[in-house]
Amino acid sequence: MILLPNLYGDIVSDVAAEIAGSVGLAGSANIGMSCAMFEAIHGSAPDIAGKGIANPSGLLLAAVQMLVHIGQGDVATTIHNAWLRTIEDGVHTADIFDAKVSIRKVGTAEFADAVTERLGQSPKVLKPAVYADSPSIKVNVPTRARQKKEQVGIDVFLDEPNVTPEQLGKSLEKLAGPDFRLDMLSNRGQKVYPGGAPETLCVDAFRCRFLSTSGIVGTDQVIALVARLAKAGHPFVKSEGLFTFDGQDGFTKGQGQ
Repeated sequence: MILLPNLYGDIVSDVAAEIAGSVGLAGSANIGMSCAMFEAIHGSAPDIAGKGIANPSGLLLAAVQMLVHIGQGDVATTIHNAWLRTIEDGVHTADIFDAKVSIRKVGTAEFADAVTERLGQSPKVLKPAVYADSPSIKVNVPTRARQKKEQVGIDVFLDEPNVTPEQLGKSLEKLAGPDFRLDMLSNRGQKVYPGGAPETLCVDAFRCRFLSTSGIVGTDQVIALVARLAKAGHPFVKSEGLFTFDGQDGFTKGQGQ
C-alpha cells in the first residue's frame, strides 16, 4: 500500500498498470465513510469509442472489487479467475496483444464473451484469486449539528458585450438598491471593478457580486434585485447565492480581491 496525494497517486496507478501490460487492465476503488465508487483507472477514450477495440478488463476488475466490498467474495473469485484464465489462454485485446505469446486478438465484446465462457474455471499457471465471503461493510456516518446558514448576497452572471468594466460597474451600482451594494465585478475569474488592472482582457461574461447592506437578505430581496437588472437591460445568465455557515463565508473571493 502506498499513500500518496491525488496527483501522484494517479500517476503511480497509471505507471503500475502500464508495467503490468496496459492502462486498460486496472480497476480502482474509491471508498468513503458512507459510500463507495468503483471504476477503471483510465479516463474516456473518445477516439476509439464505438469501435469495439477497448479493453474491458479495467471495468471488470473494478466490478470484482465492488463484489468483494459488498461481501460477495465467492462471485468475485469466480469472475476474477475466469478473467485470469482468459488472459492465460492468450485471448487478448489489441492493447496487450503480443504475437510472441498471444493466441487470438479480439475486440471488446469478444473478450467479454471469452471471460463468460470460462466462468467456473481457474488459471493453470497464474495464481488463482481467492476472496473470502464477508458481511457487507457497515459504516457509522458521523453526525454533526447543522450549521446556521444565512444568505448574505448573490453573484449574478451577465452577458454584456461591448462594455467596459467601469461602464458596467457604474450602471449596476445604481441598480443595487437599498438592500445590496455592488461588491465587485470579475471577468474570467479576475476582479475588474472597482480598481481592476486595465490590461485584463475581458470577455462578454461578467460575474457581478452583490452583498447585503444589512448582513442578511431574503428571497424577495434577491428576486427584486434580479428584476431591476432585467428591467434595466441586464438580463442574467445565471445566479449563485452567497451564504455563510455559522458566520463563516461559504464562498471565495474574486482573484485580486
